[in-house]
Amino acid sequence: MRGEDLVVPINEAPGDHLVRDPTSQHVDFLVIGAGIAGLSAAIRLARTGSVLVVTKEELAESNTAYAQGGIAVAMGGEDDVALHLEDTVAAGDGLVNAEAAQVLVEEGPRRVQELLDWGTAFDREDGQLMLTREGAHSRSRILHANGDATGKEIAVSLLRHVRSLPNVRLLEWTTGIDLILNSGRVAGATLLDGEGGILAVYALAVLIASGGAGQVYSDTTNPAVATGDGIAMAYRAGAAVSDMEFYQFHPTAFSQTNAPRFLMSEALRGEGAYLVNSTGERFMQRYHPLLELAPRDVVARAITVESMDGPVYLDMRHVGKDLQARFPGISRFLAQYHLALNRDLIPVRPAAHYLMGGIFTDIHGRTSIPGLYAAGEAACTGVHGANRLASNSLLEGLVFGALAADAMTSDSTRIPSLKQAHSSFAAMPQGATPETDIERWIDDLRINMWKYAGLLRDANGLEAMQRALDALAATMPRGFTRRAIEARNLHAIATLITVSALGRQESRGAHYRNDFPLRDEMARHSIMRVDNLTFVPND
Repeated sequence: MRGEDLVVPINEAPGDHLVRDPTSQHVDFLVIGAGIAGLSAAIRLARTGSVLVVTKEELAESNTAYAQGGIAVAMGGEDDVALHLEDTVAAGDGLVNAEAAQVLVEEGPRRVQELLDWGTAFDREDGQLMLTREGAHSRSRILHANGDATGKEIAVSLLRHVRSLPNVRLLEWTTGIDLILNSGRVAGATLLDGEGGILAVYALAVLIASGGAGQVYSDTTNPAVATGDGIAMAYRAGAAVSDMEFYQFHPTAFSQTNAPRFLMSEALRGEGAYLVNSTGERFMQRYHPLLELAPRDVVARAITVESMDGPVYLDMRHVGKDLQARFPGISRFLAQYHLALNRDLIPVRPAAHYLMGGIFTDIHGRTSIPGLYAAGEAACTGVHGANRLASNSLLEGLVFGALAADAMTSDSTRIPSLKQAHSSFAAMPQGATPETDIERWIDDLRINMWKYAGLLRDANGLEAMQRALDALAATMPRGFTRRAIEARNLHAIATLITVSALGRQESRGAHYRNDFPLRDEMARHSIMRVDNLTFVPND
């Protein structure tokens, strides 16, 4: 297989020198995103052809690296696999794709064993893998690394392995602009390099593994890179997206003025942390029989309600363990604010954390456009349903990244000859908006999304958000800078979330409508295709 044989011109945009003469490259496989899904795929793709992996910042900066809680995996045999499946389906509130969930829990142990073989150092106790429990899990099955730095350890392990493969090239500080299309199929992507130049990469197949979109909200646990670029690129190219209304708000982000919404891992509650209100009372018994280990959407809404009367705290003062050793990263963060898990009440509030929706795919990562694949948080297989089970996200990236790579390899042997290609990126508004104006524009969007399309929603708020998006569209930032591109992508993501949330007139999982508090009898997935929203029954 030779990517060099693929020669396709890009449409020109008269008057813009960056677009008229872009630098071009040819590879067999282009992977956009260097988190767990992208790297898992790259390892397999390298067995067949040349691979280019691009990432928006340095390789260590991804949602994978920020994952504290751990990776859920059924290492205890068939019974444990069956229970993991039950827990995943139960957390998804009637909307889990059963086939995808089955694949996740059955393939998970094999993929995690590969991580162990590649030197991933999960925490052990007396020589055995240490398993912990988190919310909505029926048993202890969560692997951790360095206490609360699981994602970082997995990312380091995968990067070490990827760097040993001669067929893989890694490109940092590169932002996706748009996909290149040829006769209804994806033939590559246009990218913004770290020097501000335009790069056109032509490929036999493209995998979007660019992660989530938490930056669409003013309060989020996600890093700055999580602006939904891959999802927006796919949607503009005509790909179907699904279940965008289901954004999971992590119940316990650090809540202090002028402090980041640092994640207070669910593992804290797994180790016995209580949630208490401003009077010091535990309150979760009023909301769910699993108390602090209830599904995340339940806990997040409970904290929101309780916080109307004052702050809510995590209380671990009663836990008889060395919490600094168990949670070193969280402890270091809290020490900056003169707080300690064993000694103090830790103020918390919900924050946008994980997108269950994304680019609509089958279990092999195939999207609705030939040549385009997606995996990880950017994709929607339906494996999480309406509410992701804690610590299933790293496993999802690992499993479905590998499956997408297998599909890309097998499908690319059957692609037709490509003669002409075009990209939609030349249609971006020309000129250059000052960076300070772009930041104000983005802040306006994020604040409105939190206010009108956040944890608690209703028609009035969502319609107000639509009006705000219309007004923001009229002043869309211009130019080919990273922040201008991110602004356009955040606007697309906000629109997809708002339209889907307005269309879903029920409450299910992470989507809660004050004006429609009940769940519909039939579970349906939302599908958006070029401004057309439909709902289809869950299989």
